Amino acid sequence: MIKKILVSQPKPSSEKSPYYDIAERLGVEFIFRPFIKIEGVTAREFRAQKISLVGITAVVFTSRHAIDHFFQLAHDLRFNVPDDMKYFCITEQVALYIQKYVQYRKRKVFFGETGKFEDLLPAMVKHKNEYYFIPQSDVHNNSITSLMDSKKLRHLEGVMYRTVPNKFSKDEPFDYDMVVFFSPSGVSSLLQNFPDFKQDKLCIATFGPTTAKAVKEAGLRLDLEAPTPQCPSITSALNAFITEFNK
Repeated sequence: MIKKILVSQPKPSSEKSPYYDIAERLGVEFIFRPFIKIEGVTAREFRAQKISLVGITAVVFTSRHAIDHFFQLAHDLRFNVPDDMKYFCITEQVALYIQKYVQYRKRKVFFGETGKFEDLLPAMVKHKNEYYFIPQSDVHNNSITSLMDSKKLRHLEGVMYRTVPNKFSKDEPFDYDMVVFFSPSGVSSLLQNFPDFKQDKLCIATFGPTTAKAVKEAGLRLDLEAPTPQCPSITSALNAFITEFNK
């Protein structure tokens, strides 16, 4: 019987979240606790990469974390972000977040429609004379670099933030019936916090193929994998799975 579910993400800010509908309808409890946290690199660590922001004319943001840490490091490095800097964002939501740091209407901001980097490329190609900078996490691959190279865009990458495990206290109970993961880093965090972890009857759910792969490679049993054509969101997948499991 699944009654208590650990979701490895921050608690939803809206009371209209589907999680609360599921909890009320199925009589289950969701505990929201991120397994990972994002930390910015220091100005000294960034300088050690031997990267200079001088001369860049456009920044590519793939997340709100990237925005936060770019502007924080720019401040720490005493790099004055030019007023005519262009911003290319993976989604409109990310683009709107820029307003936290600059006046949106006075900047040239571009964003993709689907959240896929490939869909942002046409806008970048239209501005092929820009010198692009891409803030990255310490965990990344070369897919963006390869795509920009394929379009002959001048670009520079730099690690500005890192993913680290959130520590569980020694006396913190781990009495859940199900755990939901959203990234390979979350899976790694579980195993770092509990080196002697045994899954037993605990159900594991994942969102995204790379996270599912990480669970399997860790030798754990994957009980629910999302998204699927029938369940495109993690909440719809959880609703269907728990309903059937608890019959």
